[in-house]
Amino acid sequence: MKGHLHPKNNVTINPSGNESILDVIGRVSMKRRRFITTTAAATAATVFSDIAISGFLQTVEAAPVPAGLGFGGIGFESIQPNLLNEATGLLEKDLVTVPKGYTARVLVAWGDPIMPGAPDWLPDASQDAAAQEKQFGMNTDGMHFFPLPGSGYLNRTKGLPVPVEGRAYNNRGLLCVNHEYTQEIFLHPTGNTSDAEMTIEKARKTQAAHGVSVVEISKFGWSGLFSIDRSGKSWSVDRNSRYGRRITGNTEMRVSGPAAGDALMKSKKFSIQPNGSFEIGINDGYTAYGTLNNCAHGITPWGTYLTAEENFQGYFANRTFSNDQADDVNNDVLANLGLEGKKADIVNGQRRYGIPTSSGYRWPVVDPRFDAFDNPLEPHLFGWMVEIDPYDPNSKPVKRTSLGRIRHESAQYVVDDNNRLAYYTGDDNVNEYIYKFVCSRQYNPNVRSANRDLLDHGTLYVAKFNDDGTGNWLPLVYGQGGLTPANGFNSQAEVLIKTRQAADRVGATMMDRPEWIAERPRIGGFNEVEVYCALTNNSRRGTTPSSVNNPDGTTPGGSSRPPVDAANPRESNIYGHIIRWRETGRSVASTTFSWDIYVLCGDRQDNDPNRKGNINGDHDFVAPDGLWFDYYGRLWIQTDQSGTGTGTLRNIGSNSMVCANPNDPREIKLFLSSPTDCEVTGVITTPDHKTMFINIQHPGSRGSVANPTSRSNWPHSQGYGPQGRPRSATVVITRDDGGIIGE
Repeated sequence: MKGHLHPKNNVTINPSGNESILDVIGRVSMKRRRFITTTAAATAATVFSDIAISGFLQTVEAAPVPAGLGFGGIGFESIQPNLLNEATGLLEKDLVTVPKGYTARVLVAWGDPIMPGAPDWLPDASQDAAAQEKQFGMNTDGMHFFPLPGSGYLNRTKGLPVPVEGRAYNNRGLLCVNHEYTQEIFLHPTGNTSDAEMTIEKARKTQAAHGVSVVEISKFGWSGLFSIDRSGKSWSVDRNSRYGRRITGNTEMRVSGPAAGDALMKSKKFSIQPNGSFEIGINDGYTAYGTLNNCAHGITPWGTYLTAEENFQGYFANRTFSNDQADDVNNDVLANLGLEGKKADIVNGQRRYGIPTSSGYRWPVVDPRFDAFDNPLEPHLFGWMVEIDPYDPNSKPVKRTSLGRIRHESAQYVVDDNNRLAYYTGDDNVNEYIYKFVCSRQYNPNVRSANRDLLDHGTLYVAKFNDDGTGNWLPLVYGQGGLTPANGFNSQAEVLIKTRQAADRVGATMMDRPEWIAERPRIGGFNEVEVYCALTNNSRRGTTPSSVNNPDGTTPGGSSRPPVDAANPRESNIYGHIIRWRETGRSVASTTFSWDIYVLCGDRQDNDPNRKGNINGDHDFVAPDGLWFDYYGRLWIQTDQSGTGTGTLRNIGSNSMVCANPNDPREIKLFLSSPTDCEVTGVITTPDHKTMFINIQHPGSRGSVANPTSRSNWPHSQGYGPQGRPRSATVVITRDDGGIIGE
């Protein structure tokens, strides 16, 4: 989720003569065998369909899982990593590479048309915001495949799919794809490197390249709106689809849940026009415009898409931070809302979430909506989970405030045996927290409409990992745990708007950049509620001078230097690790859990014992980011390091995707390697597991305006589209024999 221009850690190397990481882990009393044994017999089972959208469309075909505690095995041989070519300073291959017997093809790339009236992409980047609003967005990240039945199963009056009991649709569907951020040097013909170069036209195009794309795809060709050419064998995009849609940085959205309508959500209201944003009053607190920095994602079991708003802070600027003049914040809006006494608190909140003094995107220069000095409440409208119905192109996205306001990284749902529904999400910043939201009502798998507002009611928790291998979910509830007016929390709305400060107050465990979260499928004799979280890195962990987040919520985001602990046991953790936990009693509503560290990432050839990790599989990997369990129990792990193959990455090479055995982290195989300067992110398959989709983000990000392809010419190097500049894209992967991916 990071290019070299995107917010990142201050990576340092901190050699130490202290005990090794394995010594630290050895002191934790809970043994790994607690996580790889079970009393249930290992038997073949069919995959449970809630992994996709059960209750609306049957999406997973019955398939046996061989005995082995719910793990179907890894059936391919590891590929070789894509290492640096010393002569060129680039990686050996400017390609997406997959194992023998597999084929990777580019499906859709930044700028491709995805809806009626959209123009083709122009390699000189000369198209404007109006064109980009109908084209595939930039820098793909999380995504999901939503199956569509054939044309004979459409409700002609509403254009919505009709459920058909027992059917799985594998050859046609909707891809919902996140677009996290933009590379200004490629998006605009002349780049965007200074305030003097900034224009409202550039801002509007950049805003249009953010958000989410809904793309209709088919394994067959298209000869008309409802006419399918079944002679085709490759996946393609229907550029005239009625479902094709762009949700951007300016799309109108509804705000729901406890924070909706609160005074702290009533920012200035603007008329957003191509030539500027014009102030027209005060927002009602139930409306927001745009979704930004859409990193990872989630889905609901009733068939909607959740997009996570992550590093939203970088689009705003508050110029007073440079001289600490908190009282100079424009008071007009605050006075009108009776918030005169909240100025310092609002400014401290901006610091806690990392609002800078100047924006790298430079939007505040030309768009007053993003000036956090004159419009101090606008940042409160970002940092939420946004629900989108891909099957209804006329539906309005909804910002669900019950899940808290943080730099969200994914949202993994779990439905337990009692139909209790919970979501797990990480806050992607060093020294932040892991959260769980438990719905107050049960999920109804039989009536889709009964779940419409399920995400507005429930309890948000934050995790505390104890040194003995146990943990507690601490409720973030107004009036409990010090979340009182005396400590700056005057309502549940305020607890959720200030989620980070609330987690500081209750004493949650500071983690090493919590990113994607995944639930292990309960199949093949495995029946625990077991959840995994990628902790990408934290170069500040265990460094000096030691400090922790202040309980009063005044610590600027990412600035602490916490000591090592059992859950984050490495100093200057540049390589990252994966942690996992099991809910007590197999219930998502439990407030206690047990945990261990699944794997410590590292390089076995590194001389520092604290950086070797404990991987003994075919391939070392570092900086875990994307996590996804397939329907056969395989864990797919994607990485987020610089992608250069230089320095500490000389033995690792490019970013990659590996496949792992949840029962034995030493069984890891390298499935995919990537081009230079890019990240591998987003992974999902069709219900039959015979087609996989992954995303390549920010290829060639260290190129230049004068020479965009100096670092990478991908995807043109993969045989897709005209050359001119690198393009993020979605890749489709199939087995040459038509078999199941990974088997």
